[in-house]
Amino acid sequence: MLLAIDIGNTDIVFGVFDNQQWIHQFRINSSFSVRSQDYEAQLRLLFLENSLKISDISQAIISCVVPDLRVVIKDMVNEMFGIQPILVGPEMYSILNMEILSPYEIGTDLVCNATYAYYTYRQTCLVVDFGTALTYTVVSGEGKILGVSIAPGLKTAVKSLFSNTAQLPEVPLKMPDSAIGKNTVHAIQAGVLWGYVGMVREMIHQIKLEVGQECKVLATGGLSSILTPLRAEFDEVDKSLTLNGLKIIADLYQ
Repeated sequence: MLLAIDIGNTDIVFGVFDNQQWIHQFRINSSFSVRSQDYEAQLRLLFLENSLKISDISQAIISCVVPDLRVVIKDMVNEMFGIQPILVGPEMYSILNMEILSPYEIGTDLVCNATYAYYTYRQTCLVVDFGTALTYTVVSGEGKILGVSIAPGLKTAVKSLFSNTAQLPEVPLKMPDSAIGKNTVHAIQAGVLWGYVGMVREMIHQIKLEVGQECKVLATGGLSSILTPLRAEFDEVDKSLTLNGLKIIADLYQ
């Protein structure tokens, strides 16, 4: 079995792959601890609750955009499973047979997204990742990452609004039927969520214009299903897309 770990700014996603599918996915908050032992205890409990055997994990791969957690989770994998995980990063990008834009700057999660898009479609793709940050990654049919655009993610935008405004509450991220708010919660949902629908739609339109050719548009991230009016804009919506990219990289590494 493969254990794929996507360490983001909000969550660490653990995916267990077997029999050509993700059989389990777990999330642990990225700020849960600074000690590998604490993450190990939490993951052992999750394995136990889901009848997974630690000895069945034969390979592990890590993408990390939180530098302080890179060594912590690497050490946890080594101690818990007795294996050295593959660390996605510039030192191993040559195995991808892709041209990575600014390899020491681009997030490894975006490289995973681009890898999945390239190896799956072999044509120009735009991957929209609805995470802590809202990112747009463009990869050509030849495997060249053409560029990235970044905006605050939905939760980041809402959190910024209520944390810096005395009388505005935190609100659930639920798509409202109307763009005209009838109360404070509805007003924030309308302004942020319908506003993001417009932003994402315009970004997709502008990127397609600049690419100047047929372009597959893929969506991923934990919040990718919230903006329901955008569904027709995407050729694929898959919350596991980054993990799928990790799986492809792990296969190439063998």
